[in-house]
Amino acid sequence: MTNEPLRILFLAAEAVPLAKVGGLADVAGALPKAIRALGHDVRLMIPRYGTIRSDQFHLEKVGEPFPIPLGPGREHVHLTKTVLDELPVYLIWNEQYFSSRDRVYGFEDDAQRFAVFGRAALAALKPLDWQPDVIHANDWHTGIVPTWLDTDGRRDPFYRDIATLFTIHNLTYQGITGRLILTFAQMEYLKHLDIEQPGTVNWMAQGIAHADLINTVSKQYAKEILMPDIGMGLAPLLKERKNRLFGVLNGIDYDEWNPATDPHIPHHFGVETLDQRAVNKAALQQQARLQVHPDVPLIGMVSRLDHVKGMDLMEPVLEWLLGENKAQFVLLGTGHEGYHEMFERVQARYPERIRAFLKFDDVLARRIYAGADMFLMPSAIEPCGLGQMIAMHYGCVPVVRATGGLADTVPNYTTRNRKGLGFAFAKYTPEACISALNRALKAYHDKKAWRKIQQRGMEADFSWSSSAQEYVELYQKATQTHKT
Repeated sequence: MTNEPLRILFLAAEAVPLAKVGGLADVAGALPKAIRALGHDVRLMIPRYGTIRSDQFHLEKVGEPFPIPLGPGREHVHLTKTVLDELPVYLIWNEQYFSSRDRVYGFEDDAQRFAVFGRAALAALKPLDWQPDVIHANDWHTGIVPTWLDTDGRRDPFYRDIATLFTIHNLTYQGITGRLILTFAQMEYLKHLDIEQPGTVNWMAQGIAHADLINTVSKQYAKEILMPDIGMGLAPLLKERKNRLFGVLNGIDYDEWNPATDPHIPHHFGVETLDQRAVNKAALQQQARLQVHPDVPLIGMVSRLDHVKGMDLMEPVLEWLLGENKAQFVLLGTGHEGYHEMFERVQARYPERIRAFLKFDDVLARRIYAGADMFLMPSAIEPCGLGQMIAMHYGCVPVVRATGGLADTVPNYTTRNRKGLGFAFAKYTPEACISALNRALKAYHDKKAWRKIQQRGMEADFSWSSSAQEYVELYQKATQTHKT
């Protein structure tokens, strides 16, 4: 492999600060910058949604509108550009499919919209006169890109040498749609995969089947998705391609997540000034209308209220935590109405011990990271998870189920090894979660041991720099694989 700088086009449906729905946006906003810092020519491309204002992000038109093959003929799209921290960002502008929409996802024609994005991203390279060595496509919204490059693109000299890496962020969302999408995208030749249901196209599956290399966002999750219960119907295809499947852990942006500079927390602190963290705990207790008490363990949770996040374990766990222990609990999140009702039910039983904030609130999330003593993540499935990494950097000790990225990032603390960063449990049961919390509560009262756990977590390196280097190695491997 060569150390020559690479040209990389990074494709995603969302990226901070332009458009954000979930963790994909955080990755797309941070990873290209980290790779660019290693000396590579990385350019990000996303759709231009109606919420992305030109005056806010200083968008400039690039060239003239250009055509893309679509439906019975062609559709013209515009290309705009901005620069974020020296990273060139291109935005695909089409009034019908993107610019007239006020959100990223959730439309009946999402399959058509992202087919337009994929075809436009490929077509834009010629007027840009820029030929990437690798296209890094992310999740089903970009699955059409490695698929086209591995079929039609092989016959075009401009495209045939472009390698592809396809990243799976979450297998839950697969972009399954009817096969008429192939007529819309002028790709009627595309073969039906055995893994696809009759009459459908699965863009996640197509991306996996056609990319030079595939990766997901933690090494443990890369192993788990080969099993039927976590592979979401795609385990057989992933097993076929397991020699091309890798795991690279996501990182967090320490400029964005830093308790020493975070403008949204009441009091700044660092690993050498952990005593001052108590100010944030008191402020969080006050905001949650809980008794301000420095020695009562405060457990926090910031989560989507969904079964994959472990919510079906929570009622018996909370009954034990609040009924049998002198502890407090703060939740921030929204999701399934049944879980909203469950947390309200528990709060009605223990009004002085638990506060459930059933909403989205980025500022409050930061205050939970900075003020809670422990951070609970009992996920059934967790491809990577960012909450546990942020919590550790803010001195909040995680209690997690050892799955996916949680297993990779939170080595279990025991009184025997005393080297862990948090408390982990394996079985997906309330009893296993209670056992881990019980161990954490006992350790909490050993102030010297607890301080060392906090310090180790704050000093752990979950920055993007090491992950970025792993991605560069995958890009190099993809280019070699593409040539063979």
